[in-house]
Amino acid sequence: MQTQDQTRIRIHTSRAALSNEAGRFDVSCETVDDGWQSEPEPSHIATEIRQEMARSIISYNRSPDLPFDRSLNPYRGCEHGCIYCFARPTHAYLGLSAGLDFETKLVARPNAAELLRRELRAGKYRVATLAIGTNTDPYQPIERDQKVVRACLKVLSEFNHPVAVVTKGALIERDIDILAPMAAKGLVRVGVSVTTLASDLSRRMEPRAPTPIRRLATIRRLSDAGIPVRIMVAPVVPGLTDNEIEALLAAGAEAGADAASWIMLRLPREVSELWQQWLAEHEPGRAAKVMARLREMHGGRDYDPRWGQRMRGEGEYARMIGHRFKTAIKRLGLKEKTTTLRCDLFACPAQPGDQLSFF
Repeated sequence: MQTQDQTRIRIHTSRAALSNEAGRFDVSCETVDDGWQSEPEPSHIATEIRQEMARSIISYNRSPDLPFDRSLNPYRGCEHGCIYCFARPTHAYLGLSAGLDFETKLVARPNAAELLRRELRAGKYRVATLAIGTNTDPYQPIERDQKVVRACLKVLSEFNHPVAVVTKGALIERDIDILAPMAAKGLVRVGVSVTTLASDLSRRMEPRAPTPIRRLATIRRLSDAGIPVRIMVAPVVPGLTDNEIEALLAAGAEAGADAASWIMLRLPREVSELWQQWLAEHEPGRAAKVMARLREMHGGRDYDPRWGQRMRGEGEYARMIGHRFKTAIKRLGLKEKTTTLRCDLFACPAQPGDQLSFF
């Protein structure tokens, strides 16, 4: 008998994870050899999409590391398949693996816009910037057909509600017709993540995300439409992409970004093993250096989840990265802190059945 967490999966076309170990809450999952010859594993794994009728859609947090206290995530799992994604462990709550399941077994929330409208109308609701894309990418490939994000943006536009969107997806350009008028009112800011300018490395780390050049073109299109854009150098991978910080920021500034940010590579829970498998397969000569740097920043561990440490790490190397970033954005005229989005325009639009005001 061979348990699933001992099974290594060969490389699949356009997928980053090299394993599909049972989720930490799915301890009974196992593979049994019954004596019959097994069918060969397919080189291509199709994406499965499940529908989830959510009961609520706005999530609240009190993290001191985050500049927002509420977010909306229209999808669980992400077809972009970035091997380093810190959100991978959330798939365990569905009884699924943080490995290939996270990239191929996705969940869409088709009633997200309906719930959003209801929650914004609630008497106890108090407006503040809503973040979209903080867990999994809202503009991953399935949004092209599902259109959940577009429906939510339409609701936010009707309410004049401020929104911050984070993505790698060029599909956001489709929604410029909604975002640009909101931006003109001071209601929108977009962050576009660019991890490396090396297309080969990007294809291996982020197999179904747009190429780096395409993401820079997205920054340009958004900026040209009057939508403020931040280039996010995230994650910075020590020993692999850290030498590109200045080049990435310069490329973002040239494309029209007005602000920038950075986050160090994070390896919570299952992500550490998945990442190390990827390193051994794709960058064996750099694996030891990458992990040594990460452990140096996290007190000898692969990851330190403490507030104030998890996003940047600590120590001389982390300080050096921070200094390089600040020096570069000052030279390029990029902002680190941006103007707060407007909340004073928020208002519930009239709907059938509302009592008309006499004044």
